[in-house]
Amino acid sequence: MARRLTPWRWAVLGLAALYFLVPLAASVVFTVDDPDGISFDAYTRILSTGGFVSSLLLSLELAVATIVVVLLLMVPAVVALRLGAPRLRPVVEVVCSLPLVVPPIAFVAGIVTVLKWGPDHLSRTPLFQTFVAIQNPGFPVVLVLAYVVMALPFVYRALDAGLRAIDVRTLVEAARSCGASWPQALVRAVLPNLRGALLNAAFLTLALVLGEFTVAQLLGYQPFAVWIYNVGSDQAQMSVAVSVLSLLVTWALLLALAAVGGGRNRTAPSRG
Repeated sequence: MARRLTPWRWAVLGLAALYFLVPLAASVVFTVDDPDGISFDAYTRILSTGGFVSSLLLSLELAVATIVVVLLLMVPAVVALRLGAPRLRPVVEVVCSLPLVVPPIAFVAGIVTVLKWGPDHLSRTPLFQTFVAIQNPGFPVVLVLAYVVMALPFVYRALDAGLRAIDVRTLVEAARSCGASWPQALVRAVLPNLRGALLNAAFLTLALVLGEFTVAQLLGYQPFAVWIYNVGSDQAQMSVAVSVLSLLVTWALLLALAAVGGGRNRTAPSRG
């Protein structure tokens, strides 16, 4: 049966490859097309274009901060949920899935309303400086908070899948019986076995932050995705070239993640 289905599998893979590779190839052709022949000028001018380095660094900083915050929030939460309150799992699933239901425009509208309400009503309180600080253009913390909310569905699913693959209760009880505290049991017993899930959650969050446009644009900040859009308004070839490079970087991260996960799976039986 498997041999009879092999040609169909190759056909599906071929169609999927065409679906993804043809637009990518067309984009590459567009970036190197020149009346005098093939030119890579669009790629060589990327580094010298104003705002490229600063916007990319800002996106990477936002991504690192978002990954740290969302993992610090979700890892203890999902472990505690699995150990102490499994009946609340459907409620947590619904709450973490809400960012997929709420449109980004409505989400941004709510953020803007809160940001406008704060200075009007808290101008004479110490919290006023907090509202000013989280909107600092150098590092907008408000974007980190928004991205944490947007990443919840992906991070929760990745961590939940990782926890389903291990016996968390046995690991924690074994660590506790050896004298470890609850934080030590989480760090030394649970987290090493969640390496693949943590990598998946981090990669999904990184891809989300690097590609997010709506929230940053409407709030008036310029991370990498917004910079690409602004450059494309008057330099179409360079905009497409940057998009191609960002896509290749994302693919490279995905391949690296797959390699790390595959290496761990191969070495796991030998340790057992």
